[in-house]
Amino acid sequence: MEIIEADTIEQYNRFFGFQTRHPLVSIVHFDRSENQPTHKMTFGFYALFLKKTVGCTINYGKTKYDFDDETVVCFAPGQTVGIHRIEDGPVPEADALLFHPDFLLRTPLAQKMKQYSFFSYASNEALHLSADERSIVQDYMSKIAHELEHPIDKFSKPLIISNIEVLLNYCMRFYERQFVTREVLNNDILVRFEQLLDEYWDSGTARSQGLPTVKYFAEKVCLSPNYFGDLVKSETGKTPYELIQVKITEIAKNALLDPDLNTKQIADMLGFQHPQHFLRFFKKQVGYTPKEYRAMN
Repeated sequence: MEIIEADTIEQYNRFFGFQTRHPLVSIVHFDRSENQPTHKMTFGFYALFLKKTVGCTINYGKTKYDFDDETVVCFAPGQTVGIHRIEDGPVPEADALLFHPDFLLRTPLAQKMKQYSFFSYASNEALHLSADERSIVQDYMSKIAHELEHPIDKFSKPLIISNIEVLLNYCMRFYERQFVTREVLNNDILVRFEQLLDEYWDSGTARSQGLPTVKYFAEKVCLSPNYFGDLVKSETGKTPYELIQVKITEIAKNALLDPDLNTKQIADMLGFQHPQHFLRFFKKQVGYTPKEYRAMN
């Protein structure tokens, strides 16, 4: 399937037959079959979709997912998304907020966008809304749409920016709620993460592949790195990276108690490319060099 490049809001709206009221911001409503062909598109802007009825699947990366009624799914510039209509399914209905990074230039929101990590979540990590939450999301989309219907003046941009920021902050709050309400599922993921941490060193993988990354473990539990990181942080108070460091430190301390292992052997076993990298890591984590730690124990 050919990939459609939608670098601008105008290109996106033209493809689907929507009117462009502002070159950098748009609120669109999908409710007709003719403007929802199966397609694959690369976005040049941020997109937040409020899905109201099931009628299509989203393909993001290599995996295809159905997503339920009353969900929010977000995409960042540069991401390629495939939309596939379900054969004989209902006409999908959704509202979408689209805003280009250029619209945020020289605004505080531009610096804050990296905080909204859900723009890099995978489609199976959609935000599932309660009725009240859906009303809030819909309300702010409606406020932005209402503002776009007025002629552009000096108040237009700050008002639209303010409403986008509040909407994104609500999405962060709702994701935090979702992490809590899915506690059983989250605990299963944490248990699996702990098992994978042990297996990485017990199996000798560290020796052959080096130090693990957060992405490695996220892929093992079938989550995007951002969603995995936010989930782990919400449940443990620590990021996956911090927990990986804790595990490495724990293994290093135990290994240093073995007089038959020298520093180079321990560094190699842990996955460090060079012994001096291990020495700096251990000193930073423990406050002592490996030699000093050994002498104390």
